[in-house]
Amino acid sequence: MLRLLAPWAAAHFIRSIAPHYGVPVILHSDHCAKNLLPWFDGMLEADEKYFAQNKEPLFSSHMLDLSEETDPENIGTCAKYFERMKKMNIWLEMEIGITGGEEDGVDNTNTDQSRLYTQPEQVMNVYNALGAIDPKFSIAAAFGNVHGVYKPGNVKLSPEMLGKHQEYVKEKTGSKLDKPLFLVMHGGSGSTKEEIACAVGNGVVKMNVDTDTQWSYWEGLKNFYEAKKGYLQGQIGNPEGEDKPNKKYYDPRVWIREAEKTMVARVKQACTDLGNVGTLDKAV
Repeated sequence: MLRLLAPWAAAHFIRSIAPHYGVPVILHSDHCAKNLLPWFDGMLEADEKYFAQNKEPLFSSHMLDLSEETDPENIGTCAKYFERMKKMNIWLEMEIGITGGEEDGVDNTNTDQSRLYTQPEQVMNVYNALGAIDPKFSIAAAFGNVHGVYKPGNVKLSPEMLGKHQEYVKEKTGSKLDKPLFLVMHGGSGSTKEEIACAVGNGVVKMNVDTDTQWSYWEGLKNFYEAKKGYLQGQIGNPEGEDKPNKKYYDPRVWIREAEKTMVARVKQACTDLGNVGTLDKAV
C-alpha cells in the first residue's frame, strides 16, 4: 500500500539518526479509525518484519481510535490487535468517549455533548479487557476535550473526572496503586496551565497539542514574511536598492527554519507545562 511508504520511510530515517543524539526516541502512530484498519494491519506487518530481524518493533506504540464505534466493538477490536502487539512489546493507546471538534476528516462538532465525557464504567471495561492481556496500554478518556482552539468559555474541560476514574478502578480492582491507569489527554491545544496540571496530576502521561504546534509553525513563517516583506516581492530589488538580490530571503531553507524555530519553542512550552523537563534518567 502506497500510503504506508511515508510512515515506513519516516520510521527508518528516525531510527538511523536517533543514535547520534544520545536520547531515547519513541515512534508513535496516532488516531487510526475503523476505515484505516487495513493501514494499521500494514503497520503491524512492518513491526513484525523489523522485530524478526532486530528483536524490537519498528514503532514503539500505536493508537487505535475506534471511539466512533460502540464500546463493545471498540474494546473488542483493540483487544484483538493488542494480542498481536503484545508479542512485540508495543504499547497500545486507545480512545473511549469522543473528542469534539473536527480533525483529519472526522467531524464531531454537532455530537451529543454527553459523549464528550467518558464514564468510569467505560474506563473499567477497557481496563478489564486490555489489562488481562498486558499492562502496556493507555486510555484517552474524554473529559470535554475538543480538537482545535476555541474562544475561552466555549469548551468545558473537566480533568478532575480523570481522578474519579483512577479511584473507581483502584476500588474495583483492589490495586495498591493510587493511579492504576495510564491516561491520555486529547485536544490539549488551548488548554490552560491549570487544566494541564490537573490532568497530569490525575494520571495523564501524554497530551496532544497538534493544533497549537500547527499554529506555531505558521506563526514563524508569518512573522518572517512580515519582517522581510520588502525583500520578498521579487527576485531582484528590495529596500536596499533596485538591483539588490533577494535569494537569501526567499530560499525555502531560510523561512522553513524560521517556522521550525517557533514550533520548537511551542514544544518546549508544552514540555514545561507537562512537567517533563529535566526528568530523563541519565542512565537511560
